[in-house]
Amino acid sequence: MIRYSLSLFLLVLFALVAQQFIPVLTGLYNSRLLLVTLVFLCASVTVGPPVMLALAFICGFLWDAQNALGPPGGDPEVYKFQAESLRFGYSIILYGAIGYLMQGIQPLFREGKWQFSTILVGVSIFIYLVAEYLIINFVRGDFQFNRATLLQISFTSVLTMLFSPVVFWILFQIAERFGHEIRFEGLKKKQRRRRLIA
Repeated sequence: MIRYSLSLFLLVLFALVAQQFIPVLTGLYNSRLLLVTLVFLCASVTVGPPVMLALAFICGFLWDAQNALGPPGGDPEVYKFQAESLRFGYSIILYGAIGYLMQGIQPLFREGKWQFSTILVGVSIFIYLVAEYLIINFVRGDFQFNRATLLQISFTSVLTMLFSPVVFWILFQIAERFGHEIRFEGLKKKQRRRRLIA
């Protein structure tokens, strides 16, 4: 369990570095693949609440630190209308909230029904982006939510969701390597093998 958890933290760091090289898709309303959020959401369903909260803190902290070190109010390629004083730490709370959302379907995931988790990844990213945009609007002091923004959020959610099976496959490989069971189905197979051997 400890080695699997540590590997998740390393995977988050790798995703944070790789995120810098993922371009914005201008043809799809400036949507983009949110790799850090994707890794966090997929990992959240494979671990318990304490590890998920630790991941939420690390992801949120690194995401806010990255944006705080950049131009004030966020990346101008991402936010057309930038907020002047977006508070540090808001992402930690948002990551924790969507992490608990993923934890809610953990029993289905552990039964081997990872397809529900894939759909929920898209829903969670949509909720995360809408909440983040609402916070930015609140800080800015006015409300602007046009069609282009909705399409950008929708395309980003769908694009990120499409890559979730790849991340789940990577997590299954890591779990198998470190002997960490993330599916009840895997436990049942091992018990059947032991019975057949005995």
